Amino acid sequence: MPTRKVLFIGPKSHDAALCEQLSAEEWDIHIALSLSAASRLIAQHRFLVGFVVLSDADAQACAELDAFLQTHPRIEWVGGFDARSLQLQPCRDLIFERMFDHVTMPVDAPRLAATLGHAYGRATLRPGAAGTDAGVRVSPIVGQAPAIARLLRQIQRVAKVDAPALITGESGTGKELVAQAIHNASSRSEAPFVVVNCGAIPATLIQSELFGHEKGAFTGADRQRRGLIESANHGTLFLDEIGDLPLDMQTNLLRFLQEGTIDRVGGTRAVQVDVRVIAATHVDLEAAVASGAFRKDLYYRLNVLPLSAPPLRERGEDIGLLAQHYFGKFCGERGSALKGFSRRAMQALAAHDWPGNVRELVNRIRRAMVLAEGRLIDPVDLGLEPAAENPIRMPLDEARLEAERHAIAESLQFAGKNVSHAAKQLRISRMTLYRLMAKHRITA
Repeated sequence: MPTRKVLFIGPKSHDAALCEQLSAEEWDIHIALSLSAASRLIAQHRFLVGFVVLSDADAQACAELDAFLQTHPRIEWVGGFDARSLQLQPCRDLIFERMFDHVTMPVDAPRLAATLGHAYGRATLRPGAAGTDAGVRVSPIVGQAPAIARLLRQIQRVAKVDAPALITGESGTGKELVAQAIHNASSRSEAPFVVVNCGAIPATLIQSELFGHEKGAFTGADRQRRGLIESANHGTLFLDEIGDLPLDMQTNLLRFLQEGTIDRVGGTRAVQVDVRVIAATHVDLEAAVASGAFRKDLYYRLNVLPLSAPPLRERGEDIGLLAQHYFGKFCGERGSALKGFSRRAMQALAAHDWPGNVRELVNRIRRAMVLAEGRLIDPVDLGLEPAAENPIRMPLDEARLEAERHAIAESLQFAGKNVSHAAKQLRISRMTLYRLMAKHRITA
């Protein structure tokens, strides 16, 4: 049975004899005739290697392929190019910057099989990769900036232990993705990952939602119900916006963290639960502790392993990468005639200060993909068109003098510097024009 998946992209990539030979060597081949079709397949399968064919290449085709490969940097790519395409500098740059290796068309099957094997072996060395495609769990975080590289290293270390972790960061920085990455890299990755938004559950329901209830515990409790904590048994419980948790619930949560047991509403016995807790907040919990809004003992119980999600403004080199990633993701969801971002759009993305962080970036790209009328997304589609410059304001008397000076100079120019003809155009006497020219220091 095939054990290694490979994605073939391009109308000339699926030669029957080539596919047959690779299949005999236990490659599971998935074919996409276009980049948009490839995006859909990537969303459905986990590929470690890909083979993409580009024939009769030009600069635009290379740019489109470059944007696609940027969107999927965790796949080791092998390119297939004809001899003419290899003479193009954009094509050569593509090979050096985005690909593991390349072959010349027509493809030599044994050489391609060996190259794909080497690429697959390299891919399995990536953090979070496995020897086969089955069960591969990769980080949901996209980025290469130093701040993200540091965070990914911290995630790998934090994932190896079961102690509580506290993720801080501004709204929209992807704190839930950090928690998901910790879960994926941990020994609990096959168990549930349960998300609880502490600020979204009504205060009257939060006790029952978190800890569950027994049948008959209150009006409407017609059956026993497990709470969210119990639903995460053997897995990870992510408590988002932990700073919004009411004080009385903070006490119950602290007891759970200390003893590893919960009491369902209306229950008479404690229930043992094995859960790794990760909390997140965008507020200053130390200040909340100082003001009495958050329990000090709960804060120290949660803040065993602190992590910080960096804001997007500190990830400048990742903005284009993220834009391409979400563009490819949304194209794969619904299909799109769009080809990507214009140069001006990428410049506008890089210049924006992103107060809403990655969440704002995602929303702007979603909007642009719906509203864009051309083949490329422009700054206006992203809502990032340059603001109109404010006109220079001046006092009324200065404005009048400026208008008078401009009218005289324009009339003289139009009249070939003939003062008599200019005076007739301005409907004033020649002597008046001489006086005004002296006033404004204009010579004929």
